[in-house]
Amino acid sequence: MNAFKMTPSRRPASWGKSIIHLVFIALCIACLFPFLVIIGTSFQSENDIVKFGYSVIPKNFTFDAYRVILHDPGVLLQSYLVTIVTTVGGSLIGMWVTTTYAYAISRKDYRYRSFLAFFIFFTMLFHGGMVPSYILMVKWLGLKDNILALILPYLISGWFVLLMKGFLQTIPDAIIESAKIDGAGELRIFARIVLPISKPALATLGLFFALQYWNDWWLTLLYVENDHLMKLQYLLIRVLKNMEHLNSAEALQYGLVKPGMLVPSLSARMAMCILAAGPMLLVFPLFQKYFVQGLTVGSVKG
Repeated sequence: MNAFKMTPSRRPASWGKSIIHLVFIALCIACLFPFLVIIGTSFQSENDIVKFGYSVIPKNFTFDAYRVILHDPGVLLQSYLVTIVTTVGGSLIGMWVTTTYAYAISRKDYRYRSFLAFFIFFTMLFHGGMVPSYILMVKWLGLKDNILALILPYLISGWFVLLMKGFLQTIPDAIIESAKIDGAGELRIFARIVLPISKPALATLGLFFALQYWNDWWLTLLYVENDHLMKLQYLLIRVLKNMEHLNSAEALQYGLVKPGMLVPSLSARMAMCILAAGPMLLVFPLFQKYFVQGLTVGSVKG
């Protein structure tokens, strides 16, 4: 035997792989470019946008759009607080409700499995409608101007239940049966065995819930009239509506712009996109690995 082994030289990358890499790099740049335009335009003045158009690199760097939006920071911070509370609380409760429901219909030895599965599937096909939902929330439950009205309607979704059910069905029955032989109860099996195994699916589910609660403005429009309970998305929509009817004289009177400046309505739209989507863009990379794994594993069984 030879004392030294020859290390195989690395084969040069084929032209096919190089072309595929270049195509994906071009796609990434194409997807990233609009977001860079939004960031750059948010720091442009209205005069520069009218004169030169949207740009990645502002010709005259200014915070006029953010100054207009943040002229009353207390309201914005309050809406951020409401949005964070509803997003975190609704996501955690929704994950628990969805996972327990999905676990029940994924167990083949559960007597009412078929009925509950049909019940959740039926709600995916037929919806009660806006008027019955409003009567239920306001008249029967009395949740007008209540933070629970921003959480309860999204606690469970048929599609989320079926997604979680698909993942839970991949857990071998032998694990649950061995735990029962050791004397573990159903709640202990669910909390100590099923949930730790389901971390990828839970991360995926949590991300879906977080995006749903964070981007919601419809529930605020329906059930909230108190300004202290406004969510961020609805507040930004209302600010945008107010700016459409705000002329330069009024903006100058309130100290929002300087003399000779236009009201930064176009750049304010971009600034609102950054303020609304920024936190979710920072959270998504943390869950990306679990997000992909949860979707692929959960799709093995339907």
